[in-house]
Amino acid sequence: DVRINMPWGYVVGRWYGNRQVRPILALHGWLDNLGTWDKLLPLLPKHLGVLCIDLPGHGYSSKLPEGIAYHFVDYLCVILRIMEEYNWPKVSLMAHSMSAMLCFIFASLYPHRLDMLISIDIVRTRYRKPPSQIDYLRTNIERYMVEDERFANAKREEPPAYTWQDLEHVLHKGSSNSVALENCHHILERNVAKSSKYPDKYFFSRDGRCKYYFEFHTSPPFAAELARTIRNVPYCVIKGSESNFIDEESQEVIDILRSNNPHFQLHEVEGTHHVHLNNAPGVAAVINPFIMHHRPPQLETW
Repeated sequence: DVRINMPWGYVVGRWYGNRQVRPILALHGWLDNLGTWDKLLPLLPKHLGVLCIDLPGHGYSSKLPEGIAYHFVDYLCVILRIMEEYNWPKVSLMAHSMSAMLCFIFASLYPHRLDMLISIDIVRTRYRKPPSQIDYLRTNIERYMVEDERFANAKREEPPAYTWQDLEHVLHKGSSNSVALENCHHILERNVAKSSKYPDKYFFSRDGRCKYYFEFHTSPPFAAELARTIRNVPYCVIKGSESNFIDEESQEVIDILRSNNPHFQLHEVEGTHHVHLNNAPGVAAVINPFIMHHRPPQLETW
């Protein structure tokens, strides 16, 4: 593991493969961690390394201080701080779900600092109508307050513990069966800790407050405008065939990206929302030619 200092603590990552050139920075989905890439990484081209990180509050990375809520902007700043840490003029990103949403925003704000984006099963921000947005904010604040109290209590009292088999079923069900049962261990290994009370049980060690982080919501016109700023950025989107995260409401953004960006690709691969974990060979078959075309070995000069 590598540790990258942040103002509130640190972000933990793991740099796989080649360290002589600028790597692909890999970002996981909501409540997951860098283990989400375990099955895909061995199938990727060997000339580039991949730096996978646990976002704040996830995996082995620091949790935010007590009383501080998680926000979308926090995660955007993590990308920029990692770029500063390694003095990267540009970044190559690979992201799933929540982080793919994050990278859509990053690409619209900093298209000149991004030389490649691979997004798994998300292509835009989430939309909420005004009444739904009001309810979301109220509910999220109230649930965050409860989780913040639990976070404070967890320093004095260990959270509820489960057997490993129970944890696998909790994660499988909690992901709406998106993470195959046999693949749950890839994510659980960095999200749980061994109980000090019960020798054969574990508890969730990730920050429960992340469940109620504050998303960056947009309206369809706003998302369309964001998409229009993403020009000449190699952008590959992979949709899981059994997932509805890329739906009819995504079509306007897809059409804009296709018309304004000659390097935009959209592919469908058999699988659920966690298609990169459950069907890594299918995903690798799509993204490997994309990587080889846009960051081939002979063009590496960093």
